[in-house]
Amino acid sequence: MGHKKKMPDFSTFFTTSNFRKFFVATGFLAFFAVSALANETHTVSQTASQGHVSDVEVSAHVDSAAHQEAHSNEVHGAASHGEAHAPEKFAPGKMIMEHIADAHDWHMWGEGHDAVSIPLPVILYTESKGITIFSSARFEHGHAAYEGFELNEEGKVVWADASNTEAIYDISLTKNVAAMLIAVLTILLITIGMANSYKKNTGKAPKGFHNLVEPLILFIRDDIAKPSIGHKTDKFMPLLLTIFSFIFVNNVFGLIPIFPGGANVTGNIAVAMVLALVVFVTINLNGNKYYWKHIFMPDVPVWMYVIIIPIEILGVVLKPLVLMLRLFANITAGHLIILGFFSLIFIFGSMSQGLGYAVSPLSVAFTVFMGLLEMLVAFLQAFVFTLLTAIYIGMAVEEHHH
Repeated sequence: MGHKKKMPDFSTFFTTSNFRKFFVATGFLAFFAVSALANETHTVSQTASQGHVSDVEVSAHVDSAAHQEAHSNEVHGAASHGEAHAPEKFAPGKMIMEHIADAHDWHMWGEGHDAVSIPLPVILYTESKGITIFSSARFEHGHAAYEGFELNEEGKVVWADASNTEAIYDISLTKNVAAMLIAVLTILLITIGMANSYKKNTGKAPKGFHNLVEPLILFIRDDIAKPSIGHKTDKFMPLLLTIFSFIFVNNVFGLIPIFPGGANVTGNIAVAMVLALVVFVTINLNGNKYYWKHIFMPDVPVWMYVIIIPIEILGVVLKPLVLMLRLFANITAGHLIILGFFSLIFIFGSMSQGLGYAVSPLSVAFTVFMGLLEMLVAFLQAFVFTLLTAIYIGMAVEEHHH
């Protein structure tokens, strides 16, 4: 009898260094491919009228005479009437909100038409046009319309024709989405690299950057997961590690003022809500009979059920809600304070140039101090979110004790 042919082990392929490099390279190529697709013109008429606008350049577009005429009712329209055009007064509130909000381009530096940014793909779906893809550079920083769409004051895509009430489904690759993709690729590089390192050096201590990450993983397992969840820790460790690393990496990237940092991902209420929903679903899908009995049949007199049961149900909903609000509020507040201190330079500078120079050292010192403090907050918020998640899961899977 012949020997049974052994099936090849494909699992080793997915942990090799070549696969890791191939995976990361493919991710970036896919990102640039979508960007390139967005830079193509969809109609000949639009190409003729707007073909002079380059989709790949990151520098600001220079105002044309036709653009000034079309926007004569705006602040820059005064020049088209031959009037003296005074410099626009610095608005700190507007600047701060623009920096913490999501956007269809990645702002680098400058303001208005002098702004330099990286355009991102705009992907829209409407019933009349189907899927429409183009570069956000076509909007010229919100001063131009394209394919019947334009950006409103809040940075959202709307119809250029205000009378058009058709729904627009925006599934664009925005700044926050791009930042999350970069954070995920970073986490994959670290984790897959550590897994390969452990396989090659079995029984040996990790070296370099991996030696810094290992205590963090052990801390999450030994000081967060095990005390809260107990013997079912291993089942939920992938979730806890994913939540912690995702929040922490995005928090750190959000403190970097230049690309690929500067995005307020975890300070976005939608991102925080999705993380909270993941925790909510995990808790309730894994809750055992004692967990549900505690909610719907608590150990209290029956006449108190009408009071206790609604409170318990409310607690089930409030747990993820508190997680969402805590993460959103703390991260957003940190960005607001840092940008507020930085804005003092321009606020006092608009009063007097000398006063602006005088305030600058103090403003920069406070900004640096808050930046360092936010590094601590970046870790603390990831830690608190992970800890409370582990506690809530532990409460759901806890066995009944006699």
